Amino acid sequence: MLRHILVTSNMAARGHVQDPNDRRLRPIYDYLDNGNNKMAIQQADKLLKKHKDLHCAKVLKAIGLQRTGKQDEAFSLAQEVATLEPTDDNSLQALTILYREMHRPELVTKLYEAAVKKVPLSEEYHSHLFMAYARVGEYKKMQQAGMALYKTVPKNPYYFWSVMSLVMQAISAQDDKLAQTMFLPLAERMVEKMVKEGKIEAEAEVQLYFMILERLGKYVEALDMVRGPLGEKLTSELQSRENKCMMMYQRLQLWPECNALSYKLLLKNPDEWQFYLSYFDSLFHLMDKSWSPPNEEEHCVEGPVQTTVAEAVKFVVDRMEEEDKKDSRPLRGPYMACLELIHRLRQRGCPDEEELGDPLELMLQFFGKFGDKPSCITDLKIYLHLLPPEQHTQFKNRLGDLVPLGEVGEDGFGFPGDTKVLQRHLCVCQLSRVLGLQHTLDTEGKLCLITELKAHYHYGLQFGKSCLKTELQFSDTYCLMVAHVYIDLWTETGDENMLWQCLGVLEEGLSYSPSNAQFKLLLLLLFCRLGAFQPVVDLYSSLDAKHVQHDTIGYLLTRYAGSLGQFAAASQSYNFSLRFFHSNQKDTSEYIIQAYKYGAFEKIPEFIAFRTRLNQSLHFAQVRTERMLLDLYTEADITSSLEESVKAMGLCPEEDDIPWDNMRDNRDLTVLFSWDPKDRELTEEHRRLSLEEESVWLKVRSLTLRLLASLALLGHAPSPRNSDKTNENGVSAKSSTLQTLLSQLDLTLQTAAQITEKQTQYPFLGPPSSRLASALSSGSCHCQASALQLSLTLQELETTGLDDSSELQTQICNSFKSLIVQLQELLSRCKGEVLEMKDSRLMTQPSLLETLVFFVEPVVLSGFQEWTGSLQGIVTQALDHVKGQEASLTALKLAALTLGVGHAQTQEECGFTRAAMDKVQTSYLGSLQELGDLLRKRADSLKSLKF
Repeated sequence: MLRHILVTSNMAARGHVQDPNDRRLRPIYDYLDNGNNKMAIQQADKLLKKHKDLHCAKVLKAIGLQRTGKQDEAFSLAQEVATLEPTDDNSLQALTILYREMHRPELVTKLYEAAVKKVPLSEEYHSHLFMAYARVGEYKKMQQAGMALYKTVPKNPYYFWSVMSLVMQAISAQDDKLAQTMFLPLAERMVEKMVKEGKIEAEAEVQLYFMILERLGKYVEALDMVRGPLGEKLTSELQSRENKCMMMYQRLQLWPECNALSYKLLLKNPDEWQFYLSYFDSLFHLMDKSWSPPNEEEHCVEGPVQTTVAEAVKFVVDRMEEEDKKDSRPLRGPYMACLELIHRLRQRGCPDEEELGDPLELMLQFFGKFGDKPSCITDLKIYLHLLPPEQHTQFKNRLGDLVPLGEVGEDGFGFPGDTKVLQRHLCVCQLSRVLGLQHTLDTEGKLCLITELKAHYHYGLQFGKSCLKTELQFSDTYCLMVAHVYIDLWTETGDENMLWQCLGVLEEGLSYSPSNAQFKLLLLLLFCRLGAFQPVVDLYSSLDAKHVQHDTIGYLLTRYAGSLGQFAAASQSYNFSLRFFHSNQKDTSEYIIQAYKYGAFEKIPEFIAFRTRLNQSLHFAQVRTERMLLDLYTEADITSSLEESVKAMGLCPEEDDIPWDNMRDNRDLTVLFSWDPKDRELTEEHRRLSLEEESVWLKVRSLTLRLLASLALLGHAPSPRNSDKTNENGVSAKSSTLQTLLSQLDLTLQTAAQITEKQTQYPFLGPPSSRLASALSSGSCHCQASALQLSLTLQELETTGLDDSSELQTQICNSFKSLIVQLQELLSRCKGEVLEMKDSRLMTQPSLLETLVFFVEPVVLSGFQEWTGSLQGIVTQALDHVKGQEASLTALKLAALTLGVGHAQTQEECGFTRAAMDKVQTSYLGSLQELGDLLRKRADSLKSLKF
């Protein structure tokens, strides 16, 4: 809390002597802490009448003004105090908080530079100055401030703050040569000085030394340091010293040492998976080099080295036998190591794999030991390729034999007696799907499978009756698998009823397990595919996405936000993401400061890399662009002019601030669980094509945004007889920008056409397709380009003058006619029922909604032109179409639907399916109402144009 921070620091500075000003300021702190900013301002004014020189009161008043939106007044008041160069702690801390809230951290550095000059022996002010430089990334000044602090108060941490600042100069240097020849060697010399003087005290200092040597490529020196007396200080993490040794052995390709150390560590802890990997890596490197141990001497500093497959086989078998002997539960590592070794030997065509046993039998053994653990499926999935296809059914059947289900009841199924057996049965079902056995079933077979999985789901709910709402039901995975089989049926047969049943079963699952993120994610995806965005907002919100998840899974929401006509919800979802990205810069600075304070130096480059990763995020660029376009499409020329809207956004058409060459695709494309076989999984090629598609669509949208900004800022050029040369040149330069951007858009649309020709199909649970294909096929992109080209031609007409422009006028007339035809064609593609009943079945056409949104966007663009007769006619037609759709939707009676697809559905299940249908119907209605409202506003704007 503000008062706590300020008063505590003030008391600390005065050695706990109570300052009378503390008592006077306390009420203002309290008001600010409680969000009562107006009272804080009033209280500050009262205090300042009595004590004009109480600078802190003035700053606290400025904080109140800042928080009530009076930024200029607040800044002016703050600067009055700042120019006096205060040295009282309360004023300095209050100004620091104010400048941070104003996003002006650079002003804090000026404050403490002045304070340090006035009070040169203050440890606190020197420290604050260092941290102020850290917030703005002034690494050179941090280095100097760290040394000044160390000279004032010779404590080790301050010295190493300076050293780390040199490392940061190296990391951020554009010139790698400068980093390697100047910054890092200087940092190394500074640490060596402390080593020679025996002044190294803390583990953090050793970690920093290691980081410097590693970045310099001095791996031998780093290894010697870790193995020497300094390495003994590496104690905060388990096996920190051994891990660093291993890293250096691998860098130096010292495979004997790598092998011996892995062997030694695995004898101590046979469950450490990373050591098995380094053991196998080193073994095969040694075999490839035909390395043999020296005759008399020790193999290497780490002990005995293993160089043959026979030794490796014996080692792994011995580890498994050790586990088999234990009374306690065995460890998974040795059994997985056996499968890993078979995999590697098979890759090398080595016959010794047979000595380890038959993969099928080994996997059955593994399942016998660990099948009741949720991790069993992920462990075995990696090694299923070791089984030939002809063994798949046998493997599944033999797994089933290891699951003791109860007696078969009337419905034909036996059920587990406890949750451990339930987990084993689930694992068999999951493995069956991964092996592709579920996918090979015909429609009837899949429906029977659904019935079986549903029965197991409902039966399993009894085990979770005492579960809290925040806990998952033991049988949730059955429900999720039912949904996946329904999706298979929908994609294979095109029967939309399968999709409604799928939604129903997920809604039911969520009613019993309201915290299940997988249910929510899949529902979110399905509703979006159906074009119903309304239920998605609450689903995403209930996921309670934290921090970086706004970047990794935010695309699931924002991809569909603007394209389905739910403009208010779209605006909200864009803001949701943007808030995270905008706070990232500030938050990361705080993490870096904490890392300096606590000596976690190795984390600082990670925080910097994290900040860069977010700044270069594809999702960030997309959301920023779509947010501004949405504001222009829904507000420009309705609530304010296009020019005012563009200026309010601070858009500069000449500048492209998207990092195209360093774009980072941070999307988590595997966030939805999948048990699909390898040939249906997401591939690297899918990822590459998706990024390419998203980047080109972003390019189209970004250029459209910049073109609109260019068009708005072009304004109305003065007529030639009234203008002087400067004005003409200014207008000409702006027209040139517009022409350049139009040429870039034309080239981008050509690239886009080539991409959409590929017709890439992604796995259903993979990345959603971008809006690119539908934008091109609907004619929306070319319609927008035509409207923007027309704007440029109209501008030429205005600067040429009517007398010399008969040819230009003819061209404009033809362009207008062509544009109206394009709009008419686009509108015709919106015709059809978005939701209708056929033979008591509910059918959707969500693409019609997306096309209608595309139609609204060109209409907005065309509204900027001075040609409205035909345009008004088309807008009226569109409004009539929307009204008709609304009427049809309202009249649709879902109660008349026949539910069920040839297999029994309980009344409760029908209820959940109907609830999902209601959500889709309500969402469509909401989208149409928002689209209709926007079209009506646009029609009114067109009528109000004066000629």
